[in-house]
Amino acid sequence: MTTPTIAPGSFLTLHYRLSGPSGDVVNTFAAAPATLTLGTGALAPAIETRLLGLPEGARTTIELPAGEAFGARSPDMLQWLARKELNALGGAGESFTVGEVVKFPTPDGQGEFAGVIKEFRSDAKGEAVLFDFNHPLAGQPVTFEVQVIGVL
Repeated sequence: MTTPTIAPGSFLTLHYRLSGPSGDVVNTFAAAPATLTLGTGALAPAIETRLLGLPEGARTTIELPAGEAFGARSPDMLQWLARKELNALGGAGESFTVGEVVKFPTPDGQGEFAGVIKEFRSDAKGEAVLFDFNHPLAGQPVTFEVQVIGVL
């Protein structure tokens, strides 16, 4: 019997650690393994491509150069949001700090996305918050360590 290998659409059970220059972003090695289907967006396409062909039982570390895994940082992803809009999303009365991650519902209400608070402004236009909606690892080199437990 041959050892199964990762192919497009494979259902995987694996442990992985995703890290950037500031350290780990996700690490499942000390917890339950992750299960996912390749090609559904659970992992960045650049990471999925490098997993193709790995056999069940493999453990490897993949180094991706700056910007390859999550794209370049985009200035268009820095956006001001009026504080009243944040209040309408359930943030009324809450205090926020620079560096805090705030989750927002997707337009269809089926999911969510996050932005990091970069700064606050209060002027003649009113109060506003600058959010960075770039992926935290956008424009950064990424290390992806993986142990493939099962491939279906």
